[in-house]
Amino acid sequence: MLVLQTLQWGPQHGYGITQAIRANSGEALQVETGSLYPALHRLEKQGWLKSEWKLTESNQRAKYYRSPRQARSS
Repeated sequence: MLVLQTLQWGPQHGYGITQAIRANSGEALQVETGSLYPALHRLEKQGWLKSEWKLTESNQRAKYYRSPRQARSS
């Protein structure tokens, strides 16, 4: 549920999701990558998320996740 809540503000890559959860919880919650990515893949497979490959702000290729109800960004 935290992942879905985080994505309500717009598409985000995995690292950005972990940072948002950490920041919004006042550093109380930390999501491990070993838990996050399997959860993202399950949510995508179940239709709760959509994803696309894009470039990050630092020009690296990353998979961005979004709610299926959000419009695709270019």
